[in-house]
Amino acid sequence: MAEETNTGERTETPSSKRRADFRKKGQVAQSREVQTAAMFTLMLVFWLFFAPLFWAEAREMVTAVWRASGEYDVTPSSLMQLAYFHGASLAMLLAPLFLTALVIGFLATFLQIGWLFTTQPLIPDLNKLDPIKGMGRLFSKRSLVEVVKSLLKVGLIGWIAFRTVEGELDQALLLTEMPIDVTILYLAKTSALIMAKVAAIMIVLAVLDYAFVRWEMEEKMKMTKQEQKEEMKETEGDPHIKSKIRSIQQQMARKRMMAAVPHADVVITNPTHIAVAIKYEAGKMEAPVVLAKGQDLVAEKIREIAREHRVPLVENPPVARLLHSKVEVGQSIPEELFKAVAEILAYVYSLKGR
Repeated sequence: MAEETNTGERTETPSSKRRADFRKKGQVAQSREVQTAAMFTLMLVFWLFFAPLFWAEAREMVTAVWRASGEYDVTPSSLMQLAYFHGASLAMLLAPLFLTALVIGFLATFLQIGWLFTTQPLIPDLNKLDPIKGMGRLFSKRSLVEVVKSLLKVGLIGWIAFRTVEGELDQALLLTEMPIDVTILYLAKTSALIMAKVAAIMIVLAVLDYAFVRWEMEEKMKMTKQEQKEEMKETEGDPHIKSKIRSIQQQMARKRMMAAVPHADVVITNPTHIAVAIKYEAGKMEAPVVLAKGQDLVAEKIREIAREHRVPLVENPPVARLLHSKVEVGQSIPEELFKAVAEILAYVYSLKGR
């Protein structure tokens, strides 16, 4: 039971493949608080610069309406023309606000998760229609955390706004004796102060929430040891099958190597532990080539095949050891062994009368 519990725990760091799978499903660390804070703060900054132009244009529009109201014939057609004209003017006036909000929303998401386009979240999932599971999600730990976060955020923002207004209350009581433009300016400054404080609070909350969301996603992506093994089998193949394939490949390579021994000019031995088969064709090869090599049982098999096909066996332990350690099958011998191997080949050729 203890082994099963340990195996089922998600304690292993998520692999790159698991991260990619989560990303394909649209499951990424994305904080809504970051989007809200970025939207509120940057729109507030934009509004502080855009507000004078907005109110000047709005005043011109209202003035134009009042100026033309006495000259207008009130008919359905004229009202439609008036609504269309001022609607288009208002849309052009509000366009920078909407465009800025669109850009801020895109950047707030892009900076968190990068470029991501996936349709998997749009695929219908019948499990989500299960009322029992739906109730479970409604009263889950995640839902409780979201509710607590929302209540804390609303309470904190409300408290900041209340404290700011409370600090300005004494001065606000004097507004009844002030001109209307002074009152409006005071209300605008107070509102801007409240919104600036709220923006600061939202930025802090966004940083904390983003850190929490990242941590939560990392915990969710963690893997069990069994999942790691299964993924390794998928990506790299079953180790048992790979070992079997490697064994088969080695057997086939050994068979090809043994089939080349009868074509060798000489087999240099250690004399019993190592055997190396050499071949040289003048005019076709720049240097002698190792056709086969091996130790112990493989060396014994090479010597056996050589005897069957009357390939000369020459004992030279130093050369045999060097050839076996430095030269792979199919490669030419190195320059430092030219003289030693040439002497052996010359001896073999003399035996054959070549």
